[in-house]
Amino acid sequence: MKYITRELERKFLSMNSVFKAIMVTGARQVGKSTMLKKLAEKEDRTIVTMDNFRDRELARSDPKLFFQMYKPPILIDEVQKAPELFETIKMMCDETEECGMFWLTGSESKKMLKEARESMAGRVCILKMYSLSQREKLGLCDVEELDFELSKLLSRQKQFPENNIISVYHQIWRGGMPGTIHMNEEQLQAYYESYIDTYIMRDAVDDNGISDTTGFRKALRACASFAGNLLNYSDIAAAANVSVATAKEWVKILQTMGLIFLLEPFSNNELKRLVKTPKLYFCDTGLCAYLSMWTSADTLMNGAASGHYFENYVVGEFLRTFEYSPRKVNMTFYRDTNQKEIDIVIEREGKLYPIEIKKATNPEKKCIRSFGLLEKSSLEVSNGGIVCMTDTVFPIDEKNVLIPCNII
Repeated sequence: MKYITRELERKFLSMNSVFKAIMVTGARQVGKSTMLKKLAEKEDRTIVTMDNFRDRELARSDPKLFFQMYKPPILIDEVQKAPELFETIKMMCDETEECGMFWLTGSESKKMLKEARESMAGRVCILKMYSLSQREKLGLCDVEELDFELSKLLSRQKQFPENNIISVYHQIWRGGMPGTIHMNEEQLQAYYESYIDTYIMRDAVDDNGISDTTGFRKALRACASFAGNLLNYSDIAAAANVSVATAKEWVKILQTMGLIFLLEPFSNNELKRLVKTPKLYFCDTGLCAYLSMWTSADTLMNGAASGHYFENYVVGEFLRTFEYSPRKVNMTFYRDTNQKEIDIVIEREGKLYPIEIKKATNPEKKCIRSFGLLEKSSLEVSNGGIVCMTDTVFPIDEKNVLIPCNII
């Protein structure tokens, strides 16, 4: 299978030049190991995986002997299976001035991340990887940073294919797991079934100590059915037949496993009566669609939940864009007690960029009325727009634009 260049490569190599250890985390099978092994081909780097029983046992029982056998620079795959290595890595980092000595991958685990941050504080850079973005699938990793000015969007549009709703919903339904790229529908369904049993449920038991696997699976499906909505622990608890406290703990576990993410509400001291409840989204829409039993892209596109999936897809693409961006970006959503809402509020360098998401090809101008609510905040409101199924970038007014969903 041909290697797909990842957007995280740029940031990883940048951090590699200033940090002694770099850890790439993310959900299972999103391509962490593949990316680092590809980058390791360009240099003389030892590669070892903790999936190997003998190497894992050596790492756990005698970390110093492990590093006598496997000398840096080194790539250690699935390092969460041998957290005993962290303390020795810390000491070895303190003994050298060389950067990029330790490359680590780890499927997300609350315990592992806690141990890594505590053991190697100031020595390790932790980067997060998601499943494939639409840009990665198109081979457009070097596209310019996303800017919402009309001229910049018109220039960006030239690099992307024409927006097409059938293509978009195939992307949504299929998801972005690298291993699924060339699978047919039957194979894809089998892949996700195996993914849930082999990775999600096993990690739930082995890494998180969950004994009620039936309830946890129900909670996972409930999260999929509520994707794109305000997080409601009571509804998830009822669906899984567990207490609200257990539902809260399971949602945290699903977050640390890299399966879901919570979009926090916008907050500003100048604005009152804002909701404080986050919205729930899936990191990969393909997994979400499988859990909700959408068996084809067409049924999903024409189904009652198509709007929620479109929103999840767009928010997920923004999430990837900003996670890999060289600049710090904060992404939230606006909602007040009067039910006024802005789907995404992007905060970058002291400015706010309001974004609405609509499945329509030509949304009405009234969709951006809520943008004015941000004028009461202490930050400048800049360019924004509506991400939708329009076939071309088109101005709504002097500050806002219709944005084809396939160019974000």
